[in-house]
Amino acid sequence: MGIIKTDKLTFEYIRRDEEGNVEGITRAVDEVDLDVKQGSFIAILGHNGSGKSTLAKHINAILYPTEGTVWVDGMDTQDEAHLWDIRQEAGMVFQNPDNQIIGQVVEEDVGFGPENMGVPTREIWERVEESLKAVGMYEYRKHSPNKLSGGQKQRVSIAGVIAMHPKCIILDEPTAMLDPNGRKEVIRAVRALNDVEGITVVLITHYMEEIIHADQVFVMDQGHVAMKGSPREIFSRVEELRKLRLDVPQVTLLAHELREEGLKLPEGILTIEEFVEALSRCR
Repeated sequence: MGIIKTDKLTFEYIRRDEEGNVEGITRAVDEVDLDVKQGSFIAILGHNGSGKSTLAKHINAILYPTEGTVWVDGMDTQDEAHLWDIRQEAGMVFQNPDNQIIGQVVEEDVGFGPENMGVPTREIWERVEESLKAVGMYEYRKHSPNKLSGGQKQRVSIAGVIAMHPKCIILDEPTAMLDPNGRKEVIRAVRALNDVEGITVVLITHYMEEIIHADQVFVMDQGHVAMKGSPREIFSRVEELRKLRLDVPQVTLLAHELREEGLKLPEGILTIEEFVEALSRCR
């Protein structure tokens, strides 16, 4: 079993009227099976309402399955005795960093989680230092979070999760509120955590460029896993992605359109460097 596993995970939202009567039921996640290996980088894609964020909240035991089972490091998320352990093993980073930052100084905010866990003071400061260095924010440790950019705030949020020494980090659209530079900062930090620290990453996003370095991609639609595979395999299926109301990286789309015009380019080109090399071979 991997660090995260779901078996026929199903979750239903119940809609009620003002008097509390049931108006209807929406199945947001529909029999989803995942098996995420320790140390891997998984990306989950989908348009708004596809169920990807609802799925993410199950991994951190914020939501519980209507049917099916979710295991985190072998622990059933519905077992209340393991709730704290699960949330320590699988840290969560949300869209808006302002909702997670509570300290007046960066280093105090990052140390908040370990302090609540009862970590000794000396070890807390060691964790704060290593976590801020891991996301490239150590030089800002004495700054007020209010004076940081959006990308810097999100990296501080990630450092706060890392300081609790999780085995896995779930990032629920962490760059949705950031400008392009901020998005690059955050994704660069996330990739480093995966490559260097060996932390399992589950990235929920709708920005195609963010997932080209993932080990595996799951594409969701109406609560189902509609597609899965490597980034290259997924982005080789441009027309299927369009039907799911999803884009592809600009360079992938350009290569696809040139293929449609008869140019002999490979499918699933992911980067500008790959495109230039493939184009040079066509001459």
